[in-house]
Amino acid sequence: MRISRPALCLLLALACAAGPVLAQSDKGVAYRWVDDHGVVHYGDSIPPKYARDSRAILNSQGVEIGHVDAAKTPAQLAAEKRARAQHVAQQQHDYFLLSTYTSVKDIESLRDERLSQIAAQQTAAQQYVQSLQSRLDALQSRAQRFKPYSSQPNAPRMPDDLAQELVQTLNEVRVQDQAIQARTEQEAQVRAQFQSDIERFEQLKAAPP
Repeated sequence: MRISRPALCLLLALACAAGPVLAQSDKGVAYRWVDDHGVVHYGDSIPPKYARDSRAILNSQGVEIGHVDAAKTPAQLAAEKRARAQHVAQQQHDYFLLSTYTSVKDIESLRDERLSQIAAQQTAAQQYVQSLQSRLDALQSRAQRFKPYSSQPNAPRMPDDLAQELVQTLNEVRVQDQAIQARTEQEAQVRAQFQSDIERFEQLKAAPP
């Protein structure tokens, strides 16, 4: 069939307006991706080098009909896993707050009870350290009569039982001092945790159902 010149020009114009003809895969789609240099490519398959990168899925007219995100790195997957775990933990803690307390006063009451227990433990530990310190002072006073603490040239050697008791008492003082420091840090953590619970409880109660 012979086509007139005006009709031929019209067909060519329509073909140009439709954009480039894309090679299609067996599924009837083509892909658009960007290489390492920022150059856009089209094709019926993705080169292995860019198989994990993001890409657009096009139909035969070059219209985007889908998109495939880039494969996530191990660091991104690990970050998402941590975020999901934190979200679940927050939901569980919110449920605990709402199901355990009826008001802020309930939280404050439990906080004061915990702090009172820590304070009692601190008082007992400090009294014990004072007794240990008195005992240590007495042992050190006795040790002054023996070598190597005595300046007398004829001073006898320190008895083994005195040396052992001196070392044990000194170690116990150090252990108790560390325990007192740990309880001081625990007290600060308890205060911070309960304050955080109070603020979160108020937010949950103020939120619309």
